[in-house]
Amino acid sequence: MNSVVFGSESNVEMRNISGLKSLEKMVQEWKEAGHRIVLVSGSWDLIHEGHALYLEKAKSYGDILIVGVDSDKKIKKRKGPGRPVVPQDERLRMLSHLRSVDVVILKEHTEPKWSLIAAVKPDVLVATKETYTKEDIKKLEKKHATKVLVHERMATTSTSARLRLVQIDLASKLSQKLSEKLPGMIDEVIAQAVKTKKGK
Repeated sequence: MNSVVFGSESNVEMRNISGLKSLEKMVQEWKEAGHRIVLVSGSWDLIHEGHALYLEKAKSYGDILIVGVDSDKKIKKRKGPGRPVVPQDERLRMLSHLRSVDVVILKEHTEPKWSLIAAVKPDVLVATKETYTKEDIKKLEKKHATKVLVHERMATTSTSARLRLVQIDLASKLSQKLSEKLPGMIDEVIAQAVKTKKGK
């Protein structure tokens, strides 16, 4: 497995770890070899440059970067039925192709809170300021002997904001088309109704 993680090839399928137990065992081996472990989690929906920069920064704090990826059900529960835009399998594969990412693991909606953190016990946990409260950070650092580093998002526009812009643009174009076509369509319907009535 070390050759997969430290090699130059993508090895997408092998970088995708199935289950916390498997990951826990791998992390133990890496730690025994003296590697510093960094953990980061998120939705990673519609991956953009901001995500890549954020992950690159996270990787700079250690030797191995583990990325937790929220499952489709977990995201729907938090963000609504319209999300994610990109299904979990594709998000896992996309992240695996990034140079800064060593391994990825799916975070299921059924897993207890902070179960990935408990399994990995990372040397460094990287998060955005919206992820944890100050009280959460104190608990995490005390319970799991980890250092929590809080970073600003490294993009001017979030995925949610981009989706809102797309929706607004679509609504605007649809409104324009309807305003152009609707009067004529109404006239046609009325004319047809009048014609039908006269024919009776």
